[in-house]
Amino acid sequence: MGPTRPRRRDADQDDSRFANRRWWDADADDYHAEHGTFLGDADFVWCPENLHEAEAGLLGDVAGATVLEVGCGSAPCSRWLVGLGARVVAFDLSAGMLRHSHDADRRTGVTVPVVQADVCLLPFLDNSFDIAFSAFGGIPFVADSAGALREVARVLRPGGRWVFSATHPMRWMFPDDPGPAGLTVIQSYFDRSPYLEVDADDRPAYVEHHRTLGDRIREIVDAGFVLDALIEPEWPEGFEGTWGQWSPERGEMFPGTAIYCCTLPG
Repeated sequence: MGPTRPRRRDADQDDSRFANRRWWDADADDYHAEHGTFLGDADFVWCPENLHEAEAGLLGDVAGATVLEVGCGSAPCSRWLVGLGARVVAFDLSAGMLRHSHDADRRTGVTVPVVQADVCLLPFLDNSFDIAFSAFGGIPFVADSAGALREVARVLRPGGRWVFSATHPMRWMFPDDPGPAGLTVIQSYFDRSPYLEVDADDRPAYVEHHRTLGDRIREIVDAGFVLDALIEPEWPEGFEGTWGQWSPERGEMFPGTAIYCCTLPG
């Protein structure tokens, strides 16, 4: 794709879909070279704070459940759930990411059915799944995040569980810097302008969207969910890992991740 540069401008759902498919297709190899060891082939990590589903138990008992992973990347979370007896389907916008999922299937011998799809246009029937989840997949990268949550609600059965992690909204105020410079506020929390990068032809190459905590909760409620818990993982004592802007220095000062635990009423 070549070099990109930040640009302050709006990005609608079509812009976001086009840009992020290109970005993750182009970046899939580098992403897994950098983060593949942390993520594993069959492990479930919710966030850069290294919170594992094995200890958190946010999805509850998954044995025999039909589960959908939203924005799966190489699908290590889904592969881990298969080991617990779940029936899992996963999807991602990026064919490059799904190629890494197929590679992990071969390495582990655990096959996860995957689909290339957009979370705002899910190719699944109503009431198809007992549980849906997303570990930093899909939701931060769509302009119509309210529509995405409605789609997730549509494919869940009554009583279904929806849990997703995303960058904590307050991080929007700070630069993406894991060091001391990342501790200084540079913009308003209420500035909902997307973070957008463009290529040499001024076409969108990467888009990420900000929602305040209030925005996100309204989207959850308007989609028909009940918000059961909002989890802000603390930085683990002694954990020295870094991931982009996530670092021990910042993690001990303010949250980097929000995990929304929701239920669709029966």
